[in-house]
Amino acid sequence: MRVGIVGTGMLGEAVGLRLLSRGHDVAAHNRTRGRTARLASSGAAVMGSAREVAAASDVAITCVTDADAVRAVTFGVDGLAAGVHAGLVIADMSTICPDDSREISRRLLSEHGVRMIGVPVMGGPDAAAAGELVVMADGDAGAIKACEPALRDISREIHRLGESGTAHTIKLAMNLQIASLAISISEGIELARRGGADPEDFLKVLNSTYFATGMSRKKAHRMARGEYPPTFLLRNLEKDISMAVRLAGSRGASLPGALAARAAYGEAVRAGHGGLDYTGILRHISGS
Repeated sequence: MRVGIVGTGMLGEAVGLRLLSRGHDVAAHNRTRGRTARLASSGAAVMGSAREVAAASDVAITCVTDADAVRAVTFGVDGLAAGVHAGLVIADMSTICPDDSREISRRLLSEHGVRMIGVPVMGGPDAAAAGELVVMADGDAGAIKACEPALRDISREIHRLGESGTAHTIKLAMNLQIASLAISISEGIELARRGGADPEDFLKVLNSTYFATGMSRKKAHRMARGEYPPTFLLRNLEKDISMAVRLAGSRGASLPGALAARAAYGEAVRAGHGGLDYTGILRHISGS
């Protein structure tokens, strides 16, 4: 397929590199052009605008920070909407509020005749590089089917989840699991250390039980050593938790665990830890 990538941060870059390795033609654009260097050296066409990406693509993937950024790269000057053509599908891989996703999707269809699907993912850059992402897809079934050749090459599973906004709702629910697990593991490590036990012994026992997780196996040992190489920034998880809390409130739901996680991650951002991996919440909890 001809696949466009708008937003080549850690995830967008990894998705683009994986697609190139699987034989797709990739056109990429990023506000900071230097962030497209690895893609360019691997064969991607680097474009000067999102409009050029749309014009050169069958599917244009947006992978940016928030809903305002999605709107900017879609409807702004030289945005994707300026480069629409018959058959183009826009696939939003950003983590945004489902209400925003529905609004952007409706506007694209009514004003430009373009179908947008939501394709938030679980797994991060390493999973993208290995083709092991889990894709949550919503919106027009025909548009999802049209994008499947690209989606299959970056993922091990694609969940088709119904109308626009559904995938982003589930993505926010999934990110609550990430936040809660990171806090729980961090507190276990800190309690073990303060109690005079070796945190590695805590992790050895944890990982021998039913309560082991991918995080406790793959990231927790680095956490215990104070190493937080970023795959998903702490400040972005704080943004997502806050979004989940707002969504819950707008629907009359109270999520006490999410409120506590939002407070902890908000304090960590204000303490200057926002540029760490989300597991750097341990640094905040330990006061180091």
